[in-house]
Amino acid sequence: MLPLPMRLNKWISYYWICQLGGWGFYVLLYTFYYYTVNYYYSDYPYYFHTVFAEAGTGLVVSHLMRTVIKQSRILSLSIQKQIVWIAIITVAYGLIYSSIAVTVTSKMGWEPEYYIGASFVEKWARSALGGVLFFTIWSLIYLSYHYVVSTQNQRLNQVKLEAVVKDLELKTIKAHINPHFIFNALNSIRALIDENPGRARTAVTELSQLLRSSMNADKEELVSLERELKIVQNYLALEQIRFEDRLRLKMEIDDDTLKQMVPPMMLQTLVENAIKHGISKELHGGEIEISSDFVADHHELVVRNTGRLKHADNDEGFGLSSTRNRLQLLFGSKAAFSISNLADHRVEAKVIMPVTV
Repeated sequence: MLPLPMRLNKWISYYWICQLGGWGFYVLLYTFYYYTVNYYYSDYPYYFHTVFAEAGTGLVVSHLMRTVIKQSRILSLSIQKQIVWIAIITVAYGLIYSSIAVTVTSKMGWEPEYYIGASFVEKWARSALGGVLFFTIWSLIYLSYHYVVSTQNQRLNQVKLEAVVKDLELKTIKAHINPHFIFNALNSIRALIDENPGRARTAVTELSQLLRSSMNADKEELVSLERELKIVQNYLALEQIRFEDRLRLKMEIDDDTLKQMVPPMMLQTLVENAIKHGISKELHGGEIEISSDFVADHHELVVRNTGRLKHADNDEGFGLSSTRNRLQLLFGSKAAFSISNLADHRVEAKVIMPVTV
């Protein structure tokens, strides 16, 4: 049989279990206080009317406060901004709670004797301190809960990412460095040995660095864009041997983005995809354009190539699907990947990532 909390969660969310339990505890605490250490309110006939009214008001107002916190996405901000905004909202809703509680008790005639004859401002001022205190406690519990959940989700995503990386370990070369590319590169290098020995030696070095980077990709979650571009340049230099003038390259890289962290071999995968499905299909070849810039509050990495996108989104190859999965695991909803046809017979692959430096 399932534990009681899990059985309850089948009919009501944990949030409402905590809400009802928390404000129920508020009633029990004041009930205990009334029958034990309290003598001042022993002859106050509306004590429990007031307690239940305050608990009900607290339940409603705290739920409204939670709604504001969720809709404004405060918990997705930095911890410093979270603290500032939560503090402001807590004080504001604590004062709102006090205003409603004082108004209800006044209208219903449930006021204790020391409230009689006092102005609304005086009553509100006496109640405000307790209201802000209760909502501060509520906010601390709410933030603590979300911190624990967020930490658990991060750990879960970390485990998932490690599992994916381990699964990719044997597929890395196949996924990122097409075996046909290696075969073609070796043939190109062989042809250069007699024709241009110096360029052949350089090509061997470029191929070696590329293979080393591919096999080390499973050891790191993120690398600098500057390092990733070096891998791409080695790859394109080797492909240039095969395509010669049919392959043209254009790079527009904002220097400030070079230190940004990106998934290793991701850009190389997109470039390889552009050559395999774009440039190689064109009779006269074409151009690959790589750009990196800050757009609004995120880092945008774009690869454009001559050609047309023919496959449907649900028929993506392993390279594109792995790009989506890695971005999702590393950055969640803060990252996005799209690939589409442009009007000028070009294909655009765009990666949006959060600023990491």
